[in-house]
Amino acid sequence: MGLMSGVLGNACTVDSATLGKKYSQLLTENEEFEVGFQVIRDTFVFTNKRLILVNVQGITGKKTEYLSIPYGKVTKFSIETAGSFDLDAELKMWVGSDPSPISKKFNKKVSIYDLHAVLAKHVL
Repeated sequence: MGLMSGVLGNACTVDSATLGKKYSQLLTENEEFEVGFQVIRDTFVFTNKRLILVNVQGITGKKTEYLSIPYGKVTKFSIETAGSFDLDAELKMWVGSDPSPISKKFNKKVSIYDLHAVLAKHVL
């Protein structure tokens, strides 16, 4: 990921081998990684059963929160494609009855349509 993209909060893809090395202890039986994205120090991972949001906290990054969201709890989601002047794409997901969405931005290197397809496959 480029430095400027990271500073702006845009995500880049993380390959399955890296996800396996870092997060395999979080998986349940018959659960597999599908795709992952990293925004600066935080990562969010789509598996075949849930979405895992990894929030690295503090200056040293030793404290980490892992939030699991079962796909059945996602009530709606939207994507916004990158434009000519707005160079990033965005994903918004609403979980349960929370009125505020979880929102993540992506640079043009990430196909927002591929991300949409993963969510649609599991949520619809």
